[in-house]
Amino acid sequence: MRTRNLALFAALLLAGSGFARGQEETSAGNPAESRGPAQSEVSSSPDKASAYYHFCLGHIYEEMATVYGRSEFFDQAAEEYKLAIASDPSSTYLASILAELYAKGGRIRDAVLAAQDIINRDPSNLDAHRLLGRIYLRSLGDMQPGKQSSDVLSRALEQYEEIVKLDAGSVDDHLVLGRLYRLSNQTEKAENEFKAALKLQPYSEEAVITLAYLYNEEGNSAEAGALLSGIPDSDRSSRLYSALGYTYEQQKNAKQAIQAYSKAVELDPDNLDAIRGLAENLVSDDQMDAALVQYKSLVEADPQDAQNYLRIAEIYRRTGRLDDALDALKKAQNYVEDSLEVPYHMAVIYAAQGRFDDAIRILQDLIQKSEKPEGTYSASGRNNQALFLERLGGVYRDEGKFPEAIATFRKMLSLGEDSESRGYQEIVDTFKDARQWAEATAAAQEAVAKLPNDRHLKLTLAAQLADMGEENKALAMAKALLQNKSDDREVYISLAEMTSRLKRFKEAEDYIAKADQLAGPPDEKQFVMFVWGDILERQKKFDAAESMFRKVLAEDARNAPVLNYLGYMLADRGVRVQEALGYIKTALEIEPQNGAYLDSLGWAYFKLGDFAQAEENLRHASERMSKDPTVQDHLAEVYAKTGRLKLATMHWEQAIEEWNRSVPAEVDETDFRRVQKELESAKAALAKQQPERKAEAAKP
Repeated sequence: MRTRNLALFAALLLAGSGFARGQEETSAGNPAESRGPAQSEVSSSPDKASAYYHFCLGHIYEEMATVYGRSEFFDQAAEEYKLAIASDPSSTYLASILAELYAKGGRIRDAVLAAQDIINRDPSNLDAHRLLGRIYLRSLGDMQPGKQSSDVLSRALEQYEEIVKLDAGSVDDHLVLGRLYRLSNQTEKAENEFKAALKLQPYSEEAVITLAYLYNEEGNSAEAGALLSGIPDSDRSSRLYSALGYTYEQQKNAKQAIQAYSKAVELDPDNLDAIRGLAENLVSDDQMDAALVQYKSLVEADPQDAQNYLRIAEIYRRTGRLDDALDALKKAQNYVEDSLEVPYHMAVIYAAQGRFDDAIRILQDLIQKSEKPEGTYSASGRNNQALFLERLGGVYRDEGKFPEAIATFRKMLSLGEDSESRGYQEIVDTFKDARQWAEATAAAQEAVAKLPNDRHLKLTLAAQLADMGEENKALAMAKALLQNKSDDREVYISLAEMTSRLKRFKEAEDYIAKADQLAGPPDEKQFVMFVWGDILERQKKFDAAESMFRKVLAEDARNAPVLNYLGYMLADRGVRVQEALGYIKTALEIEPQNGAYLDSLGWAYFKLGDFAQAEENLRHASERMSKDPTVQDHLAEVYAKTGRLKLATMHWEQAIEEWNRSVPAEVDETDFRRVQKELESAKAALAKQQPERKAEAAKP
């Protein structure tokens, strides 16, 4: 009833307008042809009054359709606009109104046809081009990538190219065209459009930010930073500071990224992208507590975003709060269905807790769910399957189940590409952990034969050959990979490690110095310094090695391998052992089940005279690294010190057995001779104890 009243009200309004007067004049001139405003036949000349009448009715129906959301009102509006066009066929304005209505009502095909009809009649009609451009943009946003979306992208480009020709002074249209060029990978054209927008409006925030993101995508973060920094501080918004934070992030400059993101959050506390960027860079800067605060604020803003719980879980894992990490993952699981990521991270936590059976169960389930026939994997599906297999193999290896680990890693080989290379590398490493050196070398040879262009695998084979006594062949193979390029860094590091294990220390230091010259980002520099420290420590240059390790820790205070190495080096020499204990404990907070770190902790306690703690940690280390002779030696020392010579003898014998199975680079001759002497002494003491015990037992 209300709808009808609105229409009648509109008719009454129109009756008193100039439109009605024009109608009366027409009727008076030819009473026989008077039909009223809803006449069905189209006049030979435009009937402006009739057109206006139907336009107004159409507009009312359109408003009602918007208010009530009822499709019949859209249909009635369309019919009225058609009648208006029938009364004034040459009006492109009316045609544009109808096309807009079709677009608004979701009748995209009709909207496109209507807009194209206008352009056919008037190629310079800017409104029609804009309408058609908007339709294609909207359609593009609703489509999945593919041929159809590429066609729509081309059509959108065509329209906006024409729009910019017709109206070169529109900043917004230049920006839209630039984004379309960016989508179609025409980066030079995109850059030109963004620059054109900036020329029209030099301090356009949208233009500055969009161009900066383009520069970042092209790897030109320095240009992006210069562009953003050119905006005065007083004119910078939260969004602009966010873009600046992202730019510093691309430059691997976490500290400046934190400053920029912090400013963005200060200006707009509801800028979730800025909060997320701040949190991520706080993690990169090892400010875990501060990062946790930001992620918790994201959870408060959007409690159903599982990604935030995943990030919180990762922080808890890295700080050793494994139970809290599991709780966060369980919360994430409440908000995602059939997630692969959440159970995968739960398996990582279970493995870190030593709950290997739980980790294996989850990973096997994920592998089964993700498994597909060869050749049918998507790129992401293949990567997931490789990731799950690699993690499962790693858990088996940590448990000392080497055959199961090898079999699991071999399944990665059929996945091709990078997965195959990683699979071979894991197989070689597993054979080495099992002290099966010949098998490790054979696996490396198989890998290079299968993937002859994989430089990393060639370096792995070279390292194996060096360990097996073929040092000249090994070094020649590695040197042949040098190309006088920046990525020679990896080759120089491998050469340094090989010559260090061969005790050719002068060459090793020369090679690592060359690697240092080629190292770029902080993580590359840090790894070079770590290897350099190892080379120095092998030469007993302990102060120089410590200085190198401290350089790494000055940049990355939670670098677990460096913390462990420094802690063990100090403890083993009996130097500042309490301080060493702190380093090792921090490393174990990050990797609680790492066998090498557990061995270091046990040895530090031994040096402090805390034999109970030493035994507990060394036993756990032995469970993780049963074939490591150093761990067996350390455990034997604890048993000998606490008067359990039989156990000490057993572990020293095992240490010698493992050293005898090792390659020369793995054996410290000084330690080997010492253990032989201690074993002989222990056996002699046990032999001496036998008669004494028999005599004691024979006493009445």
